[in-house]
Amino acid sequence: MNGAAALVAAAVLLAMPASAALAGFAAAPPLYKNCTNLNKKYPHGLGKVGARDHTSGTPVANFRRSTKLYKLAMSHNRGLDRDKDGIACEK
Repeated sequence: MNGAAALVAAAVLLAMPASAALAGFAAAPPLYKNCTNLNKKYPHGLGKVGARDHTSGTPVANFRRSTKLYKLAMSHNRGLDRDKDGIACEK
């Protein structure tokens, strides 16, 4: 990006009202708001490819495996994977 284009981009951002500039960051999509919502679409959780459930009981093995979807979910709500095992909202 050259200097003139950067200056124009900065001017556009400064001209926008604060509420419009932050609208994209206001809230996570409903799917990623909490585990209840995520489990409606992915009943056994959502995890990275190769992830293993860290549990003292029977580990969950039938969660949806997709590193791309896991990273997207975690970018909206880091609390979905409380035990940091690479599987969000495992059941």
